[in-house]
Amino acid sequence: MKKLFFILIIYLTYISLGLPDSLLGVTWPIMVLDFQVEQSAAGLISMAVAVCTVISSLQTPRILKKIGTGNLILTSVLLTSIGLIGFSLSQHFYFLLIAAIPLGFGAGAIDTSLNDYVSVNLEAYHMNWLHAFWGIGATMGPLIMGFTLRSQFSWRIGYLIIAGLQVLIALILFLSLPLWKKDKIMKTGADKQSFSFHALIRDRGILYSLIAFLVYVSLEGTVFLWGSTYLITIKDLTPSTASFILSIFFTSLTLGSILSGFAMCKINVGRGEIRPRQKERRPLI
Repeated sequence: MKKLFFILIIYLTYISLGLPDSLLGVTWPIMVLDFQVEQSAAGLISMAVAVCTVISSLQTPRILKKIGTGNLILTSVLLTSIGLIGFSLSQHFYFLLIAAIPLGFGAGAIDTSLNDYVSVNLEAYHMNWLHAFWGIGATMGPLIMGFTLRSQFSWRIGYLIIAGLQVLIALILFLSLPLWKKDKIMKTGADKQSFSFHALIRDRGILYSLIAFLVYVSLEGTVFLWGSTYLITIKDLTPSTASFILSIFFTSLTLGSILSGFAMCKINVGRGEIRPRQKERRPLI
């Protein structure tokens, strides 16, 4: 039971990662009216989050060695909640850029540390299901915002609701810290031999993976950021309806990850061979 509970905590943390990811895109068509900037200004906010995410991701291995996975994830979820609260309180566009900083730093650390932890300590299918829970969070974001707007509340209330959920998840993580502290006996990617960036990109498999990931994230990010704007400005849909349609997109990503997880139960990732399901060899706790 402890093992199952711990895995659910890991999944819950990835829901917290997905909750803010879809908010800017579905809310921007309304937000832009309050800040009197061009529609394209959303790209600046998105880039600010992305740059901070990259910086945070690169620093994660060093921080993991100092404070551990549990403390890092708890801090990161709190950072994302601070960023969301900052969005809800911002009265000027430049304050949105400032609020994007903790949002990006928190997201990068959560993404990198949990992907590392799960890839080292759990079977491959858990990675797919982990990202499925990101999809659950990304689906909940537009649904919550759409319900908020349909109820005639400000988009700022929607951000506060999501921030409140983040704080609740942070509380659960705080209470589960004793479980995370036991990960000292577990492996992390930071403990493995490190390789130079040049050596990594010389590996053709890694290079192809990077290219595929770049293309996929570019397409996904375009829908994230501009899907709702397109539906509202071009298709004349209401913001709440556009939010609901975008949630369907995120739901499809979630279902795809779940199905991929079941496929990984039968496929040997290392050699691409079909194999019977095996018991896990490495205990979590």
